[in-house]
Amino acid sequence: MSHDVKYIGMDVHKEAIVIAVLNESGKLVMESVIETKASSILQFLHGLRGELHVTWEEGTWAAWLYDLLQPQVQHMVVCNPRRNALLKEGSKSDKVDAGKLADLLRSGMLRPVYHGENGLRTLRELGRSYQTISKDLTRVMNRLKAVYRGWGIACAGTQVYAVRCREEWLSKIPHAGVRRRAELLYQQLDGLQALRREAATGVFGGEQETQGRETAASDSLHRSDSSRPLDRADANPAPFPQQAATMDLQWAGH
Repeated sequence: MSHDVKYIGMDVHKEAIVIAVLNESGKLVMESVIETKASSILQFLHGLRGELHVTWEEGTWAAWLYDLLQPQVQHMVVCNPRRNALLKEGSKSDKVDAGKLADLLRSGMLRPVYHGENGLRTLRELGRSYQTISKDLTRVMNRLKAVYRGWGIACAGTQVYAVRCREEWLSKIPHAGVRRRAELLYQQLDGLQALRREAATGVFGGEQETQGRETAASDSLHRSDSSRPLDRADANPAPFPQQAATMDLQWAGH
């Protein structure tokens, strides 16, 4: 290991980052406040010599900083210092500032909670994608039923969405332009269902489990939909997004 090691603690906020730099003996050699911008952070690090060890707490900016700094430093720890058994004597509400973070890093007292792009960030993004796609899917389904109801065609239940029954349903619409609109909505429906399966498989890691949950989600989307507004984004949403969010919290705990 190099004899010139810098231990850098970052207290990250939306507008600014407070940085403390310690040497190997624990002496504060630099303190700075910079903008929370990639160019400012890289400029600061490029002005330091030696082997750079950096830490910051998990939070909104953790994944972005990880990707930004990984090629620039020799060692990184994204941490939650309040979980460390050696710190239990302190108040959980006490602020862990940049200097304290740097000192904990130098002492080897920090436990990493984030390990790169295949971990928490990927799961969170997949969970968000599933939620967004599910809302869009609900809108399209409700709009499709609105087309049929606009012509006095009863369409309770889920049969109206089934691929094998679509020609029969479309033939009930007498107006060609309206029928074309329904066809386009079916195309959107198929595309969104494929995207949702892809996102769900990424979150749960199993096609069989995904299909089982999707069946339950489909049932919940349409079971009594005739009494709800037709174009609500959150009309009786599928259980899957909440489950994805729960998994997100479990990953964060690990």
